[in-house]
Amino acid sequence: MSQTEQDRPSVLRAARERIRAEITRQILDAARRHLATDGASGLSLRAIARELGASSSAVYRYVASRDELLTMLIVAAYDALGIAAEAQEAAVPRDDLAGRWSAVCDAVRGWALANPNEYALIYGTPVPGYTAPPATIAPAARVSGVLLGILTDAASAERRTSAMAGDDVPPSGQKALEPARSIVGPGVPDALLQRGLMAWAALFGTVSFELFGQLHGIVGEKPSDREAFFTESVRRWAAQLGIAPGRTARAPGSPDTTWSPSAAETTATAQAVDNSTIHAAKEASSSPPPLRKTPGQQHDASTPNTHLS
Repeated sequence: MSQTEQDRPSVLRAARERIRAEITRQILDAARRHLATDGASGLSLRAIARELGASSSAVYRYVASRDELLTMLIVAAYDALGIAAEAQEAAVPRDDLAGRWSAVCDAVRGWALANPNEYALIYGTPVPGYTAPPATIAPAARVSGVLLGILTDAASAERRTSAMAGDDVPPSGQKALEPARSIVGPGVPDALLQRGLMAWAALFGTVSFELFGQLHGIVGEKPSDREAFFTESVRRWAAQLGIAPGRTARAPGSPDTTWSPSAAETTATAQAVDNSTIHAAKEASSSPPPLRKTPGQQHDASTPNTHLS
């Protein structure tokens, strides 16, 4: 057998995977459009198939169920948010703890405002009947991993404040912190870890309040009002962590570091989505059929009814 003949199966396999990844990407793009109009609980594989001009049975060959579709969307959203936070934080000098903290907070808020439907999917109301599988755990932890890294760097002796020195966490509270403790190690004091997790929860709570309209009538409606409120919140959270003794608000005329997707981040976000579709593609070993249905094609009666509403 010639080398060309030996290479042919791998070439064909790669071509099948590319085709499957492209069709899966089309399905996910359509699902995001339906997410914006119908919400997560209203997603329907049948409706997505109609939009793509395909039969339901054709779509089921690429996405087996509503839950699989939701999982793919959730993993892609968590990865995109994580990429934004990691890229923004990595651009700040390592010894500027307050700047790194502010960068992560700005990235979370900026991504949420730019992608409200995806943010609502991962931080909004749980979808009835859906249980997130273990595959979502690592992507969901990307932002908290960056924040815990900042806490680890803040735990050096010279960074500890006098207010933190007498702040003890009771045994019951220490036990509650065990999962996070396994990530940051013993170098981070219990009080700092507790404060860090409180700030992490406050960050996402504040962003969710803004995105879901809970600040109406409480904080000014102008974008500048909302940004000023958020900036001051970030400064105070950092002060509670002992990493921002002074004001961190932007001075007039200084550069605006509010998160916006750079070309590199946009490429990385697209790669995160590609990875989720490529992963799905590799699970199939046979060549996928075309997604487009032929005239007169009927729905396969053996295909399960997985209408998502």
